[in-house]
Amino acid sequence: MPTFTTNKGDSLSRFLLCKRWRVAVAVIRTCRAMSKLATLPWTTITHPYAVLEVRIVQQHFDFSAADLTSLVRDKSPDHLTRCGGVRGVLAGLRTHIERGINGSDADVRARSDAFGRNALKKPPSKGFLRFTLEAINDRILILLLACAIVSLAFGVKQHGFQEGWYDGGSILVAVFLVVAVTAVSNFRQSKQFERLSEKYNDVFVDVMRGGRRRGVSVFDLVVGDVVWLKMGDQVPADGLFLEGYSLKVDESSITGESDHVDINGEGMPFLMSGAKVVDGYGKMVVTAVGSNTTWGEMMGSLAGLGSAGEKTPLQERLEGLTSAIQKVGLSVAAVVLVVLMIRYFTGNTRDENGNQEFHGSKTSTNQIINSMVKIFSAAVTIIVVAIPEGLPLAVTLTLAYSMKRMMADQAMVRKLSACETMGSATTICTDKTGTLTMNQMSVVQFIIGDESLNTSSDVPRNVVELLRRGVGLNTTGTVYKADPLAEPEISGSPTEKAILSWALKDLGVDMEEIKSSCTLVHVEAFNSEKKRSGVLVKDNTTNMMDVHWKGAAEIVLAACSHCFDCEGMKISMDRDCRSKFEEIIEGMAQDSLRCIAFAQRRVSDEDIEFGEGGRVRKIRDEDLTLLGIVGLKDPCRPGVRKAVQDCKEAGVDVKMVTGDNVFTARAIAFECGILDQKHSSGVAVIEGKDFRNYTLEERMEVVDEIKVMARSSPLDKLLMVQCLKQKGDVVAVTGDGTNDAPALKEADIGLSMGIQGTEVAKESSDIVILDDNFTSVVTVLQWGRCVYTNIQKFIQFQLTVNVSALTINVIAAISSGEVPLTPVQMLWVNLIMDTLGALALATEKPTRDLMKKPPVGRTEPLVTNIMYRNLVPQALYQIAVLLTLQFKGSSIFGVDDRVKKTLIFNAFVLCQVFNEFNSRKLEKKNVFEGIHKNRLFIAIIGITIVLQVVMVEFLRRFADTERLNWVQWAACIGIGMVSWPIGWIVKCVPIADGPVFGSLKHH
Repeated sequence: MPTFTTNKGDSLSRFLLCKRWRVAVAVIRTCRAMSKLATLPWTTITHPYAVLEVRIVQQHFDFSAADLTSLVRDKSPDHLTRCGGVRGVLAGLRTHIERGINGSDADVRARSDAFGRNALKKPPSKGFLRFTLEAINDRILILLLACAIVSLAFGVKQHGFQEGWYDGGSILVAVFLVVAVTAVSNFRQSKQFERLSEKYNDVFVDVMRGGRRRGVSVFDLVVGDVVWLKMGDQVPADGLFLEGYSLKVDESSITGESDHVDINGEGMPFLMSGAKVVDGYGKMVVTAVGSNTTWGEMMGSLAGLGSAGEKTPLQERLEGLTSAIQKVGLSVAAVVLVVLMIRYFTGNTRDENGNQEFHGSKTSTNQIINSMVKIFSAAVTIIVVAIPEGLPLAVTLTLAYSMKRMMADQAMVRKLSACETMGSATTICTDKTGTLTMNQMSVVQFIIGDESLNTSSDVPRNVVELLRRGVGLNTTGTVYKADPLAEPEISGSPTEKAILSWALKDLGVDMEEIKSSCTLVHVEAFNSEKKRSGVLVKDNTTNMMDVHWKGAAEIVLAACSHCFDCEGMKISMDRDCRSKFEEIIEGMAQDSLRCIAFAQRRVSDEDIEFGEGGRVRKIRDEDLTLLGIVGLKDPCRPGVRKAVQDCKEAGVDVKMVTGDNVFTARAIAFECGILDQKHSSGVAVIEGKDFRNYTLEERMEVVDEIKVMARSSPLDKLLMVQCLKQKGDVVAVTGDGTNDAPALKEADIGLSMGIQGTEVAKESSDIVILDDNFTSVVTVLQWGRCVYTNIQKFIQFQLTVNVSALTINVIAAISSGEVPLTPVQMLWVNLIMDTLGALALATEKPTRDLMKKPPVGRTEPLVTNIMYRNLVPQALYQIAVLLTLQFKGSSIFGVDDRVKKTLIFNAFVLCQVFNEFNSRKLEKKNVFEGIHKNRLFIAIIGITIVLQVVMVEFLRRFADTERLNWVQWAACIGIGMVSWPIGWIVKCVPIADGPVFGSLKHH
């Protein structure tokens, strides 16, 4: 202990020291008090005039990440008991069952630091070197490399390094350019897919933070979050069930078991990441995220396995076409190789000076080997010419470009094949709510008895009290108010939000008061088959129990035996009264209103069906009392009528499949243009149960005539898709619910909704419509047709080049013993075709003309009669001109053999440049229409011409060319430009629709 003296200096020191001790003691006491407060996540200090909410952020938790990871993975009740049960886990994670976590940035950061982020570790992506190795792993390129190395070795040996490297080195550089361009293209496409995948996985989930329900990115989910789950959601992380009703999940993607698992707070509260909610709703607390979840561990074990790249049907067809052409090219090359070797060894070939090359035993071994390398290179050149290696690359570029542009047009492609298949669609089966309509519900009419009431003051008081409980307790929506004067924030489905908004405003519903006055005993959740939901509630004051039902008006009405009149008197519902209500519902439906009815009944224990353990199994759903009917308006989306009309003009049939009643469905269908006066009778409008009860033969007869299917179940939608596919239609289906998944999978193209769509629906679909708008569906249809047409343009372009080049080289090789186009030159032409040509033709945007043609369907050949008509004259013209230059070029222009070969090479390339314009339009004569809008096409043409000038004028040794004068350049340009009038003339020739050989056979 310190000692003190009595002098003034010591007194001052003692005073300061004592003051420091007091401060230290105060700090220690404060820290102890704060640590006790920290065990309570929320402390509210009240004052007559203010409410102060003290939020304590606790950065230390009672459980480690390892403890929580094994909790759900093992599904061990004993482990959960050792943790104190669900309540103990909540306390240990500093989470409140109603208010959730604190939600401040510091709190979220602390949880993320302690338990990790909700993101899986990405497997290492393929680097550029890997793509380079894949690009060079091509038999033809390897063959060329071998020729280049041999040519380089003999060239250096014969002429020295300064002069001898040109032939072999040029081929090596050309191969390097082809490999580099292919690798860069595939590398960029891979990165684009990664970005799209990341965006698709970034979904939003509803959580409670700070007592407020809000949507957060699944990547921002942390341990301790209270998450809302509803039918169709995918469980975003491992967790424990807190509360809810009828919650069932499908864990087949994790465990392989197909049976649905009942989730409850007694024996099975464990929720695994990746499971899908198939029924009911509830809340869960997150216990593990990211790699610590069961799903994360499983995906981590698969990360190193890799998977083969997805090939679309069109890519597979093109690979078949490429394989067939390759066989022809190899056969021709073998014949040419034999012919050239016979010519050489029989002394019929001459060198550059005109001397005979082979003199029997007088010819040295080096000269023979060198000549054999040249002959072999000529044969390889023919193979290079023949094989259309650019076709797969063209498809890749087209699909990658289209996917990027479709993303900007509110459509995210999940499967490559959907891009091209959508262009062949003949029928679109669309749902109504949110796709054809705005999905912005509002209550516009309220019926009690047989009267429509405008204000809440007109509603009898006893009915108001029952409606308040029926609305406030029988709902999956929530209402949050930051303070008593703030505007309420309503969350839930559009229907729930509309009804809650109406109840708050017109009925004066106080959600907190209603929930505190009653106890929920049992809930029967809404689903698409029952089309209604019910609750059993107990009054905390009187202990009396009521059931409240809410759902489709005609279904609830059928379960009612009584109703209230406008005076609030309960009366029996006779046949006339029931007919009057049916007329009211029909009239509201014809005004495009969705009708929701509320009903109630006082019950006793005898009216309740109990199951094991005294739990309620079923509540009374007959002999109810009708409280009232609300009419909800959901206006059609702007532009949807024009979009439907565009589909009709394109030969695509639009069918509406909805759960609404037949009158509402018919009214919306007329408003959208799906129905018109000629569909006023017959089976154009049908109910799902009627279609379901038809025989297969009857369904096949009427399915084409059906335009609207009302009150349909998921099975009805699936049956319609199956019937349409059996009739040969290519079917696209839109859907947003869990029960739409079978139809989405069965369809040729499944389109899910990005806003209202459930995770199950999105997983089952091929394309996600990000704005839930039918107009975007039509945009996808346009892009699908554009993809197919662009690929056909490139096929026509490349086949023209292949036919002409192969014919020229074969004829020249057999007749004169040499090929006019060297391997380097042919590699350059291939580079123009494969990359620049594909990029130019693959990036044409959709035009209105595409929607004026009938759909392609399933049986249309890839190479059509129109394409044959366009490419054959162009190929014949190029063959005639270039063979003329080959045999008469020297005398026509008065030039030597090297300049003649340069003229042939230059004219050949310029023919392809000008023919690229012709390929822009398969049928239209004006090939320049809209060209100013495609700046990329103009830029590529310009780059090609500039590079060709560089090849001819400046890279003479590399390309084996000679400089040309202005007259010779003008002649080459003139030869190329002739392809324009030829293209215009051939498009004046009518062509048969059927296959060419079929047409010849019939004629």
